[in-house]
Amino acid sequence: MFDKLSRIKIKGDGIIWMVFFFLCIISVLEVYSASSALTYKAGNYWKPVLYHTSLILVGVGFMVLTMNIKCKYFKLVTPFALLFSILMLIAVLVMGQSTNGAQRWIGLFGIQFQPSELAKGAVILAEAQILSAMQTIDGADRRAFKYILYVSLPIICLIGMENLSTAALLFLTVIVMMFIGRVPKHQLGQLLGVLAVIGVFVIAMVWMIGDEEDAKPKDEEKLAMIEQVKDETDANIFMKAYNKVFHRASTWKARIMDFIDNREIRPEDVDLEGKGAQKAHAAIAIATSNVVGKGPGNSVERDFLSQAFSDFIYAIIIEEMGIWGAAGVCLLYIILLFRTATIANRCANVFPALLIIGIALLLVTQAMFNMCVAVGLAPVTGQPLPLISKGGTSTIVNCVYIGVILSVSYTAKKKDDQPDMKPRRVAA
Repeated sequence: MFDKLSRIKIKGDGIIWMVFFFLCIISVLEVYSASSALTYKAGNYWKPVLYHTSLILVGVGFMVLTMNIKCKYFKLVTPFALLFSILMLIAVLVMGQSTNGAQRWIGLFGIQFQPSELAKGAVILAEAQILSAMQTIDGADRRAFKYILYVSLPIICLIGMENLSTAALLFLTVIVMMFIGRVPKHQLGQLLGVLAVIGVFVIAMVWMIGDEEDAKPKDEEKLAMIEQVKDETDANIFMKAYNKVFHRASTWKARIMDFIDNREIRPEDVDLEGKGAQKAHAAIAIATSNVVGKGPGNSVERDFLSQAFSDFIYAIIIEEMGIWGAAGVCLLYIILLFRTATIANRCANVFPALLIIGIALLLVTQAMFNMCVAVGLAPVTGQPLPLISKGGTSTIVNCVYIGVILSVSYTAKKKDDQPDMKPRRVAA
């Protein structure tokens, strides 16, 4: 029996499978532990984790399907993915569902769908295709730079209207991919210079327009009154466009100011129910872990963190599993990145190599940013921890991304498979 099991071979890279397996196990355990608020609302202790587990299983199904698609066929999906992403991003701005002041979701066949998750993959697909098609001996053709910007900037701007941190992380991935894809360095330098100017301008606008009072929590009646006033004052199309772009300026300003505020705050002055409550409870969770952690399922701060199962799940991981558990989770993402780089280095063709590098960068940069937010090294944003945080669209789409990496590791032509063109000595 054991001999038969030992002969079983799985498709794709074994290390990627291992990392994915451990991330899913951690996800189920920590979501089960961190969903106390959801279980209280639902009146069922098992419902949130069973729902999350079912989403992971659906994601695994999509991952297996994706893994069995030859990587050369991913190119055929690119134009349809780009068109669908743009249409969905426009639709979510027009008639999307608002949660916590951000309009990022849209109902699709009874399911809450987040178009930005799919749009990120579409941008990576398109950029990998452009860079691979325009490679020369001396690097990427100069025209590749503008083609990449033509494709990526509209999507990044549409995402940035409601989710600035996602747009920024996606743009960072695009720039790193251009560097790896050997885009001329002077073009990248010019782009970084322009981004610096735009960044200063955006921060200045946020500082002038944003009002900290608008970012404070409000009850449902006040929110309804604010929305009614906005509807009455938005008769002018220019005012509508203005509010659409800068309506989250107050939230952005409050988060930046809270992050750069280095004042020493006494414990009795901390507001554990108002502004900065998430940051305060995350800090308490980390501080009370006592290095070794309280043990799985023994978190206290999960009852007070509003996004303990999503944005701040890493703080709960530290509280329960200690520093070693937190380091282990971080190590899994690092292994994912370096193993993907190894697979990409073995690819004989440029497209699959750039595609999986882009996907790995997308997942790992988001993970690292989420961890930095949880430990107070970055401003609070709405970035979940990939493959661990409770989610809908993000869980399934991230599984598909892992399926793409596995497909390339299994179906892409390897350098070792290339015929040896060196002349051989013929025996006499």
